Amino acid sequence: MEAFLSAILLWAANFAPRGWAFCQGQILSIAQNTALFSLLGTTYGGNGQTTFALPNFASRVPVGTGQGPGLSSYVLGQQSGVETVTLITTQIPQHTHIATVAAGSGASSATATLKGINGPGGSDLPGGNYPAQDTAAGATVYGSAGTPVNMNAGAVTVSNITVPLPTVTNSLTGGNQPHDNIQPYLAINYIIALEGIYPSRN
Repeated sequence: MEAFLSAILLWAANFAPRGWAFCQGQILSIAQNTALFSLLGTTYGGNGQTTFALPNFASRVPVGTGQGPGLSSYVLGQQSGVETVTLITTQIPQHTHIATVAAGSGASSATATLKGINGPGGSDLPGGNYPAQDTAAGATVYGSAGTPVNMNAGAVTVSNITVPLPTVTNSLTGGNQPHDNIQPYLAINYIIALEGIYPSRN
């Protein structure tokens, strides 16, 4: 089968014909394949002194070189892509999670300080809307039956307030597992011509 040297074909058989090789990244001797090396160089591997490599299509698909409209740019011999991908936070859609709020245990408590005024009988009590008690025997001007009034600022001081904090639990989702990143495929061989017509540039 005469072909241009370095030509690549899809091949359905499970062996490569004489003068051809599978494209699986094999390392070849430059001394024994000078014509082919002059076409491939070290584009696909090798040290360039004594060895060079064939293209490796094992578990890979080809892509055209250059840059299509709105697409990425690729150069000859470039390799990229992975079979699985684990998404990170910036790659997933915006969403919310259900939060469960449980009431805190224990009772609330506080310390209240009430400022009052004691005065002699006949004095004008309470003064400044403070609670007050007449010092005359049996005379009281505050109590549960009194008339509600607006207390003066600072008449009642509340401190040492203790309120049990609620417990907030955010539900967990996901398993941090990578997802498949593979297109539908059919495995087949790629073969390259090790012998053949040396291609002319014009």
